[in-house]
Amino acid sequence: MHLTVSLNIASTAGQAGALTFSDLAGFAQRAEAAGLDMIVLDDTAPDSGGSGSSFEATTLLAALATVTSRIGLVATASTVAHQPYNLARRFASLDIISHGRAGWNATMAQAPREAANFSRPDGFPSDDFRRRSEEYIGIVQGLWNGWEADALLFDKNSGRFHDPGKMHLLDHKGEFFAVRGPLNVARSPQDTPVLVLSGLAAGDFDIAARTADVILLDERRAAPRKARHDEFRRRVSASGREPDAVRILADISLAANGVGGLADRMEEEFRANNCDGFNIRLSAHISALDDFTDRVLPELRRRGLFRQSYGGTKLRSHLGLSGGGDR
Repeated sequence: MHLTVSLNIASTAGQAGALTFSDLAGFAQRAEAAGLDMIVLDDTAPDSGGSGSSFEATTLLAALATVTSRIGLVATASTVAHQPYNLARRFASLDIISHGRAGWNATMAQAPREAANFSRPDGFPSDDFRRRSEEYIGIVQGLWNGWEADALLFDKNSGRFHDPGKMHLLDHKGEFFAVRGPLNVARSPQDTPVLVLSGLAAGDFDIAARTADVILLDERRAAPRKARHDEFRRRVSASGREPDAVRILADISLAANGVGGLADRMEEEFRANNCDGFNIRLSAHISALDDFTDRVLPELRRRGLFRQSYGGTKLRSHLGLSGGGDR
């Protein structure tokens, strides 16, 4: 299996202030030309100085979907800022718009100041936030699976819009949410959008093992990566899923590491089974992407670690995940 490479970008990464949409579209197109698996679009609430992401990430994803055709597009969206039904509907729509390339990055870390913008000035107690996030993710995934692949008939002759036996109400009544369902959006082209989890603490590992398609590991926790990778694999298997049903990506900051010798580090960590790939965080110098794609990726390809071109059109096929592929 080849290693997975994603590019993590924030709309405030430019040296002279926030990046424009043209800047970000150029990033996406250059990343796609280089054959990267996916882009992860950050989204942060404004800090006390007013700085934060310049674009709402799911809106940005929709726009980038119109100027790209192959690369996966993953948007960060908060479980505090959105109701689960609306978020599930939004990502289901984005997956159709992008022809099966969309993913949701749900962070398990509670962002300072965010809840104060949504009628929770004191935020949530950490245990409540974890339980609420788990319930939220379960609702979203349940709604995504509410329509079977061939449930929508659109049969004008019989007047049948759908097969009732292949439409499933969620009818969820939980500790924090009540959601009936179903979504009024057709099933995703790749069965469901890809679920990425980030900001994990130890108490979140079982949630991630049960639900995630991709896990992003914080670079600051690099030392125990091998043990953590093995622990996730064990937990994924214990949850009843195939051990390779999840891709575990390690963060690498180009600002901290540069590109000199980076291919050696990536090969060493990948071959040691420390991770399944890497989430490359761009520095403030936008030329860093060119350095990475022009110097590091060719070397990874020469060593047989990264594929030569896209094997399919959908994000799940890029990641080697089951449940969609290319139909």
